[in-house]
Amino acid sequence: MKQETILRDAPRKGAAFAPIETPRMILRPMRPSDAGLISVYHSDKRVAEMTTSIPHPLPPGATESFMGKFLRDDMEHMAWVMDASSFGGSEVLGIISLDQMDRGQSEIGYWVAPALWNTGFASEAVHALVDANPMKNKTIFASVFQDNPGSARVLTNAGFDYLGDAEAFSVARGAKVATWTYLKRLG
Repeated sequence: MKQETILRDAPRKGAAFAPIETPRMILRPMRPSDAGLISVYHSDKRVAEMTTSIPHPLPPGATESFMGKFLRDDMEHMAWVMDASSFGGSEVLGIISLDQMDRGQSEIGYWVAPALWNTGFASEAVHALVDANPMKNKTIFASVFQDNPGSARVLTNAGFDYLGDAEAFSVARGAKVATWTYLKRLG
């Protein structure tokens, strides 16, 4: 079955996966029509190199595979599109996601289109998602590459505490990269 068919026919997640409104955007469930803009941003080396999993150059089918992970109905992986179209902005500003771990824990991840770096959209999205706590987590973890201090500021501004240094493999860089790890305890 082709990736396009999988995306078009993907089941939707339940009511727990409701849109989250912020002052300048709506965090909404990903939909198959987002593939074009997500692919454009994933193709940008600056975005790919700040993530662990986006390859660069972006091979055919990579965006559809990425989206398929979040379009399944398993609630283990949830992603929201940062959509400012109702506010006069772009339909896709970036992505924010939660990956369920165990014992009421998740890992948060996010990226924003490079033209929108340092505009507060990532901070706004992280604050809103943490406040909504759709997975009913007790703890949310995050890690950022140490050469991305802007992303670290997003986390500290959202009340995440520094946990320690580590390293993670970046597919786009083809190497292990030093990271800072953070956590936020909820409730």
